[in-house]
Amino acid sequence: MKNLTRLLNPKSIAFIGGNECAIAIRRTKELGFTGTIYAVHPKRDELSGVPTLKSPQDIPEAVDAAFIAVKNEPTIEVVRALAAKGCGGAVIYAAGFAETGNTELQRKLLEAANGMPLMGPNCYGFVNTLSRAALWPDETGLEPVERGVALITQSGNIACNFTMMMRGLPVAAVFSIGNQVDVGMHDMVETLSADPRISAIGLHVEGLPDVAAFAKAAAIARQRKVPIVVLKTGRSEQGAKVAMSHTSSLAGADTLYDALFERYGIARMKSVSAFAETLKFLHNGGPIADSRLVSLSCSGGEAALVADMALERKVSFPPFNAETKPRVAATLNEYVAIDNPLDYHTFIWGQPEKLTATFTEVLKGGFDVGMVILDTPTHPKMKPDSWATTARAMAAASKATGARAAVVASLSEGMPLSLAAELSALGVAPMMGLDDALTAFEAAAFIGRNWARSEQPPEMLPPVKKGSAEHLFSESAAKDMLKKHGLAVPEGIVCPAGDAVAAAEKLGYPVTLKVSSAAIAHKTEAGGVALNLRTPAEVEEAAKRMAKLAPDVLVERMVTGAVAELIIGLTSDPQFGTALVVGAGGILTELLKDSVTLILPTTRSEIERALKTLKVWTLVEGFRGKSGDAEAVFRAVEAVADFAAANRGLVEEVDVNPLLVLKDGAIAVDALIKMRKP
Repeated sequence: MKNLTRLLNPKSIAFIGGNECAIAIRRTKELGFTGTIYAVHPKRDELSGVPTLKSPQDIPEAVDAAFIAVKNEPTIEVVRALAAKGCGGAVIYAAGFAETGNTELQRKLLEAANGMPLMGPNCYGFVNTLSRAALWPDETGLEPVERGVALITQSGNIACNFTMMMRGLPVAAVFSIGNQVDVGMHDMVETLSADPRISAIGLHVEGLPDVAAFAKAAAIARQRKVPIVVLKTGRSEQGAKVAMSHTSSLAGADTLYDALFERYGIARMKSVSAFAETLKFLHNGGPIADSRLVSLSCSGGEAALVADMALERKVSFPPFNAETKPRVAATLNEYVAIDNPLDYHTFIWGQPEKLTATFTEVLKGGFDVGMVILDTPTHPKMKPDSWATTARAMAAASKATGARAAVVASLSEGMPLSLAAELSALGVAPMMGLDDALTAFEAAAFIGRNWARSEQPPEMLPPVKKGSAEHLFSESAAKDMLKKHGLAVPEGIVCPAGDAVAAAEKLGYPVTLKVSSAAIAHKTEAGGVALNLRTPAEVEEAAKRMAKLAPDVLVERMVTGAVAELIIGLTSDPQFGTALVVGAGGILTELLKDSVTLILPTTRSEIERALKTLKVWTLVEGFRGKSGDAEAVFRAVEAVADFAAANRGLVEEVDVNPLLVLKDGAIAVDALIKMRKP
């Protein structure tokens, strides 16, 4: 790990450049920085009240951090001079490096640093309220906090937006890291997760230059129990193109990023508002063990709304248990039906003692989160006092029970910032937006369940690529190769088309007949497959037809009685190496798109969890009186993973489709392997 202590928590800063540096000096002073500030400009006498030096060589000490805002080519010599003086690290504001195709200039920049940490280039820098430093050339709305979340982004404007949030989210620091020529996302995650003042880390990711290094940092953050939330862009083709042109980031295969985040318990968000609200909830108490929620509101409409919104999520509103239900009922009148979500009506509105009594009994019910839906007026003509009474009653009930609690405004404007700050100080999450709040609860439970796993995630290996020209193997050869690693395949014979009947007689009917040629990858489309042949005449007719495609055929004993068809595949990715794909197989693979991707190497428990997320897995577990051999499926997936490990760096593509799942066993009836020659 790079030592970023001096750069991120400086006691002395040099600002080298013009107007951008003048702004950054002002922002640093506004935060109350008490260290030494140097300004460097060859022509100006001062920058924001700081007398200037004419060149970096004139700086009288080895400063901890530098903000460099000069043109791209002069930046190289400034970096070289600072590195020679022992500077602790520098932010490179200038653009025009790898994001515009100028990789040589970016290489020279790194070379000039000679080991001095560089953030950027093509970045805004950072605001760290914990160290009262703002190497930052723009407005910022951040105020110093003692503890809060850290936000890291590759986009300067998104970083700027994060400094302006008014959501009751304590932001300790915002970092814009640009092209990641040196200081990468993984360095920031590992460094910040070691700081006890950081409650959670939020990442905006366009692409990761070193996925294995990020995985290592994510594992360390997981061990340290610092939750991570990510906003990953580049899911669409257009988004991937923009990421490439913006910071020269390869967006990568989105399913592989999902697999990476799932492995290390990183919650992925699809919107900025959900990103912010999830971080806020995690700041106020961390992850939760599960997603059993209880909702309180004085409106049946809100109770029905939140119940409906939970349908598409991995959250639930379980009924009150036998002990809790009568205790809650005793605090309310006979007109209230005791259900979850609970509409407690307005009979106790504005009465703090009665509200607290009801909320306390509800929170004793053993739920993972108790939420009260409450939109507090922020309109200047309205008085929010009675709404604030309800919020404070929830805080009092949370304190009395030790239960996790949230006050949720269905609309973001229904949570006054003053009330949000008050609730947060009391340990209650002030959530803005009902939909985003449910997303946050779901994400917190996802992280909590991940952290609770006894096994450690497997170490991710950097991608390797070996060998020369690609070679496509015939089906029979592919099956033989996979069989050596434990994959079950049908008994079969490869022979000239004219000997097909004799082979079928030897195997026993019914049989399948397939053309045997490495040149024909899609045999069904070419007319090279015949199933369930029961007589010599049927075999002879099919063999004559296939002889027009290739001289040899594969005769196999027909497999019957399948309860499900699966696909097991391997793909090669430049960022992640070899990846494993499992899903619904057969002719419906493309139509159903029911699949999940795993990064290799993987584990048995990870394989089992992945398979159980598939819709088709219901057929294996049991559907309409039939079930399949789950253990055999797990072994089949492990066999393909073992094959990948034995041929690491050589595999381009493996396609086992379908794997027929039987009552007793799982057999691969078709296989394709494309590899490079060692």
